[in-house]
Amino acid sequence: MIKTLTILGSTGSIGVQALDVARLMGLEILALTSNVRTDILENQIREFHPKYAAVADEAKAAELKTKVADTGTVILSGSEGVAECAGIKADCVLNSLVGIAGLAPTVAAIEAGNNIALANKETMVAGGVLVNRLAKERGVSILPVDSEHSAIFQSLQGCVDKKQVKKLILTASGGPFFGKKAAELENVTADQALKHPNWSMGAKITIDSATMMNKGLEIIEAVRLFDMPEDKIEVLVHRQSIVHSMVEYTDNSVIAQLGVPDMRIPIQYALTYPDRFISPVKELDLAEIATLTFSKPDNETFRCPDYCREALRKGGLFTAAVNAANEKANELFRQGRIKFGDIAKCVEKALSYPADIEDYTLEDILSLDREIRMRTEADK
Repeated sequence: MIKTLTILGSTGSIGVQALDVARLMGLEILALTSNVRTDILENQIREFHPKYAAVADEAKAAELKTKVADTGTVILSGSEGVAECAGIKADCVLNSLVGIAGLAPTVAAIEAGNNIALANKETMVAGGVLVNRLAKERGVSILPVDSEHSAIFQSLQGCVDKKQVKKLILTASGGPFFGKKAAELENVTADQALKHPNWSMGAKITIDSATMMNKGLEIIEAVRLFDMPEDKIEVLVHRQSIVHSMVEYTDNSVIAQLGVPDMRIPIQYALTYPDRFISPVKELDLAEIATLTFSKPDNETFRCPDYCREALRKGGLFTAAVNAANEKANELFRQGRIKFGDIAKCVEKALSYPADIEDYTLEDILSLDREIRMRTEADK
């Protein structure tokens, strides 16, 4: 079991729950980072006494440095400070940053030889080929924290030959607009889209769930994490969020991982693997749940997953392109500057951008990301 842990994005939903797990396991916290939430970060510093903390917003970092001057924690600032925290030698770096901002710190952590517990799906979506190559070169592990990919990872335990896997089945809650058609979604607001039926998540991820882009990103992530072709990854809508994902084998047996919808289960497994530890999560009572339902997704109304599949088939940096367009469009929608349906249109348009780059670097990815964000902003 690991003893030292760094958490990138410690003030977000995943980060806070990761600290719940760390508290229970008695882990030493080496570094914590946040974008702007210095009020929460200050409390975390005083409880866990990390050696380092970083705030992406430099003005907020200066404020925090003054507030925690009585502690021994060194305060770093900017994206460079976050990457520096990621590069501190630890048993594990849990990356729960949101968006493309998580990619460079993942690279920094891998280059330092740190194992990764990955809750930042954009790392694999935008730079998975690069990240996997670096991880192999450095001999580090990347363990999934997303509930779906953790479920697949758990369901693959004991599989000694990948040829025995027939397909991976990602489950989706369907978000707040399950059953709605495109015409009904024309004028929905961000407040409506943020009302997820099962999970408590950050705003960006919750909107991604409403558009089903989240599932598209997870398809890409599953391809990169498990080295599976896109056509062997299926999506099923499962409204109860109890079956977190499944693996079907060549004999048509299906292995699934079940649990209450609480992220502390996959967080903890990524930190204790291959062992298991007593969990703070309540026991699953299937008799109380009584009914589990499954249905095929509505790919006509929710187009984003198909665009993500197309990006995979096109190769190069097209997955980074659709991710960048989605991140910007998601932000514009939350600001009330575009309509809900425009998010998918922005993602589709990104597929026409010149992204045919095969042998790419981290800077190539970040440069393309900046370019597509500017184009998406200009086209709003």
